[in-house]
Amino acid sequence: MPISKAAKERSLAIISPIGALIVWQVLSDFSVIDARFVPSPMRILMTARDLVASGELLTDILVSLYRLVIGFVLGAVPGILIGMIMGLNRWVRLVVDPLVAAVYPIPKIAILPLLMLAFGIGDGSKIAVVAISVMLLTLINTMIGVMTIDRVYFDVARNFGTPWHKLFRRVILPGALPTIFGGLRLSLGVSLIVLVGAEFVASSAGIGYLIWSSWETLLVDRMFVGIIVITVLGVVFTALLHEGERYFIPWRRE
Repeated sequence: MPISKAAKERSLAIISPIGALIVWQVLSDFSVIDARFVPSPMRILMTARDLVASGELLTDILVSLYRLVIGFVLGAVPGILIGMIMGLNRWVRLVVDPLVAAVYPIPKIAILPLLMLAFGIGDGSKIAVVAISVMLLTLINTMIGVMTIDRVYFDVARNFGTPWHKLFRRVILPGALPTIFGGLRLSLGVSLIVLVGAEFVASSAGIGYLIWSSWETLLVDRMFVGIIVITVLGVVFTALLHEGERYFIPWRRE
C-alpha cells in the first residue's frame, strides 16, 4: 500500500528532530560540544526524569499552562471580536486604530510592573500580560482579514438580499478565518515569549522560573529541561492550531 503524501510529511517532521538529537549526542560524546555549557541530550533526559519524579517539573508545567491558556483565551476572544468590528466599520476603525498603533510597539514585558501593581505578583499579572499581547496581534490580523475580503462578495450578497447573519456566516467569517488563524499562530509564539519573560521577573513557579533559577545556580541541565519544555509546548499548541485550521478552513487543505 503506497504511503500518502501527508504520512510522508509527518514522518519527515518526526525524523528531522530525532536526527538533530542524535547528532547533538554524538558531538557531546566526542567532546566537540562543551558539556559545561551545552549538556548532552541523555544528561538532559536524566535531569528531566529526576524533576518529573520529584514533581517539580509537572508543577511548573501546570502553572505555566494555566497562565498561558487563560491569558490566550482572554486575549484572543476580544481581539477577534474587536478586529471584526474594526474591519467592518470605518468609524470604529478611525477611533480605535490610532490607539492600537500607539500601544502595539511597546514591549509588553515593559508594562509588567504596571500590571503587577494592578493585579499583584501572582498569576493575575502574568495572565494579563499574555492576554494583552495576544489581543493586539489577533485584533490586527482579524481586522486585516476582514478588510481584504473582495468587495464583490458583499455586492453579490446584497443583490440576492442576503440577511446580515447569513452574510456574516457565509462571507465575512470564512473570508477572514485564514488571517485569523495566522494571527493566532503568531500570538501563540509571542505569548510563550512574554510568559517566560514574566516568570523570569517575578514568580515562584512556572517554566520561566525553572529556567531562571537554574541559571542563577548554574544548573545548566535543568535550564535546558525548561527550554525544551517550552519548545515542546510551542510545537504541541501550534499543531493543535494547525488541526483547527484544517477543520475550520477545509478548502485550504493541500
